Amino acid sequence: MTFSVDSLPPRAVMGIVNVTPDSFSDGGRYLDVGAAVAHGEALVAAGAALIDVGGESTRPGATPIDAETELERVLPVIERLAAKVAVPLSIDTRNASVARAALDAGATIVNDVSAGRNDPAMFATVAAAQAGVVLMHMQGVPATMQIEPRYDDVVADVGSFLAQQIAAAHRAGIAPDAIVADPGIGFGKTETDNLDLLAALSSLVARVAAPLMVGASRKGFMREFGSGVEAATRDDATLATSVWAFTQGAAIVRVHDVASSVRAARLLDVMAPAHAGNRSELVAEGV
Repeated sequence: MTFSVDSLPPRAVMGIVNVTPDSFSDGGRYLDVGAAVAHGEALVAAGAALIDVGGESTRPGATPIDAETELERVLPVIERLAAKVAVPLSIDTRNASVARAALDAGATIVNDVSAGRNDPAMFATVAAAQAGVVLMHMQGVPATMQIEPRYDDVVADVGSFLAQQIAAAHRAGIAPDAIVADPGIGFGKTETDNLDLLAALSSLVARVAAPLMVGASRKGFMREFGSGVEAATRDDATLATSVWAFTQGAAIVRVHDVASSVRAARLLDVMAPAHAGNRSELVAEGV
């Protein structure tokens, strides 16, 4: 089954299913297959247009796991979700062998936080399956990425990297309408870097030749703006980033709390044409 970004709503919400013991937000909560599948179904019922299933935590300081462990965690969940939900499933992995098995099991998208750099076989795997791919910017690797990250110009550097990896994906045979770009909020970025990227989303949207996905959900930089120390207390701040991202042209937001971002997207869908209509009336009236 192929994937095209054109099949998604204009403002799509991706729900997260972490099948891990150590993810920063909900590690261990959905490690059981039944709990993970039920959570995925609940996210779809809440309006998620895509579901992202991951078996390896990529939080700051995370230790890599082997592909066999990753497969043991995610394959049963993807197989069961593929039989139960009608939305596209994404496999969150840096390993081509995991991606290949997950695509065979019913996933249609690979969400690669390394943007194809971790495994040289990744792009060929995605292309052969006619699958979609999310290419994310990350400075370093999860184990070390938050140790003094530095940029000359974070917006320019991230934009250049995404353009480079999109071009590499094209050369590997991945269809242009199957590619999504992610600036990698929280991945090898300081608090200031994260805010600069969010502030400049519209310029990234204009520069990058692929729809943009923003994954700021419950990230640690939100602590500085009244959100709690515990990740699950940051959903209000996450909602603010979702609304901002959509208004700046992002196509997808990746979140833990799906319902609030879905409601916001629906309201924006109603407001945008209404605003355009009002503007047209004002122009016609010479205002």
